Amino acid sequence: MTTAASPMTPRQFDDQNIQWGELEGFKHMLVSIFFIDEARNRVDLLIKFDPNEKVLLHRHLADTNTFVVEGDHVIYEPDGSVREVRPVGQYTFGTGRDAHDEGGGPNGCVLYYSVRGESDALFDMLDADLNVTATLHTADFKAVLDAQQQSA
Repeated sequence: MTTAASPMTPRQFDDQNIQWGELEGFKHMLVSIFFIDEARNRVDLLIKFDPNEKVLLHRHLADTNTFVVEGDHVIYEPDGSVREVRPVGQYTFGTGRDAHDEGGGPNGCVLYYSVRGESDALFDMLDADLNVTATLHTADFKAVLDAQQQSA
């Protein structure tokens, strides 16, 4: 059976009903937490990156699934050079624990994250010499979710 392809109308992601909040210590981004399982160290969230801005040098300590919802997701090497640009619709599964920075492309980025940790330590924040300056835990995301729910 042959079916004619229907033309797709371009659409822009509408986030007017999403509650965005700040994640302490991170500039140039907002988060919206959807789900947290503290017992299994799982966090599902959206991140909205500002256009052409880097967030913070860090290292993932947990497996991370991402899906680019809008814009371009830009990954940077620790020296600031662009490692990779992920366009709308790209899905990645990361198990790497390498140091990097990330942010939005020229039009910013909305990125879906699903984080699955073996412990409650999910991300290490790093200085320019790759020394750990802070660690984000499952409870840090839970605090953002609790604040989101209180302001709803």
